[in-house]
Amino acid sequence: MKWILNILGIFLLLMGTIWILQGTGLYPVGFMARQMKYTYAGIVVDVIAVVLFVVANRRRRNLPPSS
Repeated sequence: MKWILNILGIFLLLMGTIWILQGTGLYPVGFMARQMKYTYAGIVVDVIAVVLFVVANRRRRNLPPSS
């Protein structure tokens, strides 16, 4: 499960970064060039990717068994 979330996180991070670059006009390719709505969507996707990384790679504490 951990590696699936990491792969999905990498994919989302790349996709979001490309959307940010296209939306700001730094990578002006396609219909998304210089349209700020894609910049904002890319930021949201990048935040989701970071959350996936954190969830997938957090260390679980060994809690004592409850009685």
